Amino acid sequence: MIVNITSKQMEITPAIRNHVENRLSKLNKWQVNLINPHIILSKGPQVFMADATISIPNGTLVAGAKHEDMYVAINELLAKLERQLNKVQHKGEARRTYNSVKELNLDLETQQ
Repeated sequence: MIVNITSKQMEITPAIRNHVENRLSKLNKWQVNLINPHIILSKGPQVFMADATISIPNGTLVAGAKHEDMYVAINELLAKLERQLNKVQHKGEARRTYNSVKELNLDLETQQ
């Protein structure tokens, strides 16, 4: 997977690049094609910021995180992306479950 990593007002070290790629590879467990992942790392006056835009077949994932430590900001960013992927993956299941519960309640009321 090709990952575009951009930095603003800082230099990307090989350790930071490896950390981003390793954390991003954990998103593959959701079995969704990550299309053109773009990570932007920047340094503010007192905080580091990490932003990401990733296209997936059903839409786009966008997340951002700020922290005093760059590695923690990256971890928070990828945790947000993982929550978004979880939501996208289970969205259809939640809708089907709601309908089946509704139908079940109607059947019970008619029997009584």
